[in-house]
Amino acid sequence: MRSDRGAPRVVTADAHAKLNLGLAVGPRRADGFHDLATVFQSVSLHDTLIARRAPRGFALRIRHEDASLPRGRRRRRAANAIPAGRTNLVLRAARATLERFGVDGGARFTLVKRIPSRAGLGGGSADAAATLAALRRLYAIRAPKASWSALALDLGSDVPFAWLGGTALGLGRGEKLTPLRLDRPFEALIAMPTWHVSTAQAFARIDESRLTLTTWRAQLRFAHDFVRKRVKPLRALRMGNTFEGVLGARQSDHEELRARLFAAGAADVRMTGSGSALFAIPGSDASVMDVAGRFAGNERLFVVRSTRAGVRLRMQP
Repeated sequence: MRSDRGAPRVVTADAHAKLNLGLAVGPRRADGFHDLATVFQSVSLHDTLIARRAPRGFALRIRHEDASLPRGRRRRRAANAIPAGRTNLVLRAARATLERFGVDGGARFTLVKRIPSRAGLGGGSADAAATLAALRRLYAIRAPKASWSALALDLGSDVPFAWLGGTALGLGRGEKLTPLRLDRPFEALIAMPTWHVSTAQAFARIDESRLTLTTWRAQLRFAHDFVRKRVKPLRALRMGNTFEGVLGARQSDHEELRARLFAAGAADVRMTGSGSALFAIPGSDASVMDVAGRFAGNERLFVVRSTRAGVRLRMQP
C-alpha cells in the first residue's frame, strides 16, 4: 500500500559501514550457505545516497570521496571501481523494491562513495539498505516489516543488518538479528591494505579445512553470551574471525599488517568480514589518533566511532 500525500521528493540517506567484532563460520548447509555467528557494529564511516523521485526508470551517478586520514604528501590511490550499471546494488535494490510493492515510478540516484569496496566493511549492503529506506519514504510505501526484511535478505546476507544498524548478534546467514547493548561507545582505526581477498575462495578454503563442530559450538556459546551482557568491544574481538585463517597467499601480508598495528599501540586487531580491511582498538593508554600517528605503512587509515544507526535519513519536500 502507498500514499504519496506529503511524501518528500528528495531523500538523502547516510549508509553506514559495519565492523564484525567477532565472526565465526559454521559448517556448510544443505542450501549452500554457511551458518554464521557474528557481532555486528555500525560505525561512522558512511556513503551518502541522494534519491529523487522520477516518473519512470532509474539512473545512478557515482562520486568518490576519500575519507581516509591525510598522511603527509603521499599521493592517494584511486578509489576502487564501483559498477554503475544494472549490477550495482543501488539499482538492483531500486528495481526490486518498486516491483515487489507494485509501485509505478522511478528514481534518480547520486551515490557519494566513501566506504572502500572489497574490504569487509559492508559498503554495498549499506547502499542497498539506504535505497530501500529512501524509496520507502519517497513513495510512502506501507508494507509489513517482514516484507522489507525478506526483500533485504534477497539482496544480500548483510543487508538486513545494514537496515537495522547499531549493535546486533547475527545468526543464520547473518539475517537472524538480535539487538545488543554496547557497553560504551568506542573508536577504532581501520587499515585498508592494497590487496584484496575473494569471499568465494575464502568460503571454499573453509570447506576444505578441518572445521570441527566442537569449535563451532563453542563459538556459538560465546556469541550467545552477549545477549545477556553488554558488549565490551575488546571482549567481542576474542571471538576471533574464521576468515583470518584462510587467506591463502595473503596470510603473511595479513599477519605483517596486524603486527604493525600492534606496534603502533593497538590493544587488539581484527579483520572485518572476509577482509581485507583490519581494524584496531587502542589500549587504555592510547587514542585512535595516537595509533594512527605511530603507524608505519602506506595503507589508507580511517578513524571511525560506533553508531546506533545503519541508515540515517533526511527529507526534502
